[in-house]
Amino acid sequence: MKILVIGGTYFLGKAFVERACGEHELTLFNRGNRPLFIEGIRCCKGDRRDATALQQIEGDFDVIVDFCAYEKGDIRLVAEQLLGRFKQYVFVSTCDVYRKGTGAVLTEKSPLEERVFPGPEGAYIAGKVALERELSACGTEYGFAYTSIRPSFIYGEDNYAPREGIYFQWMENAGQILHPMDATGEFQMVYVKDCAGVILRVCGRPEAYNQAYNVCGTEGVTYEVWRNSLQEAVRRAGVPAFESLPITVAQVYEKQIPLPFPLRMEESERYDGSKAKALGVSYIALEDGIRNCYWYFKENMQER
Repeated sequence: MKILVIGGTYFLGKAFVERACGEHELTLFNRGNRPLFIEGIRCCKGDRRDATALQQIEGDFDVIVDFCAYEKGDIRLVAEQLLGRFKQYVFVSTCDVYRKGTGAVLTEKSPLEERVFPGPEGAYIAGKVALERELSACGTEYGFAYTSIRPSFIYGEDNYAPREGIYFQWMENAGQILHPMDATGEFQMVYVKDCAGVILRVCGRPEAYNQAYNVCGTEGVTYEVWRNSLQEAVRRAGVPAFESLPITVAQVYEKQIPLPFPLRMEESERYDGSKAKALGVSYIALEDGIRNCYWYFKENMQER
């Protein structure tokens, strides 16, 4: 396939490009701040919100894969400037688009969030919800196929979100982690390379046209499971074990400790990932994924 990647040089986008290169013809369009030096990839430099820059992208494409649409209008501008030159638009969204606090296991048909929450996180969610609606509206209006990818908590190499990296820093610097022993929260994880595989799997696939997919592990992860997975990953990596320091959820809130996952069940959401699994995808075991990105973390620490 001929695939135009919007973004594609960091974390999930990079994992996708590394997985797809060699098998497909890739064109990357981004601002060029993080160049990828991979043979056979065509790179175009420009701002996604610059209509003239978009018009200067040469060629026709089977698929556009958009990793960096965040604000209303981002998808429409790309679609209009490249209209008639692509068949399918794949938008990387998030599981956070669903209405919160329903208590239900959320499927791709669950209602989207209509409320706007304060702060950067609220703006991020509102932007993704607006783009979900924009994607389907543009696809219907202009006659192209579209697919929405909704990942849960992504972890893995080059993660810019403060998730597993917090724990790796604690382990490296102090040989210990903080463990909220009375936490009741649950969360679902997906390894970055597995998520990239799902995205590639829907590209050019007619049964994925005009569909959305939750991308997440089927099992809920607790802080207890997370700690045990870290311990197992360290054991498999053959490095010294870390100490687990127990704290309470109340202490976490009081001291404003930046733990990355929901601490209480009432803050947790559950997602049904069976639709993506039906595409034939499989997910790496949590311990194996953590081991991979832990070694990557340590190698990059040594380089610095």
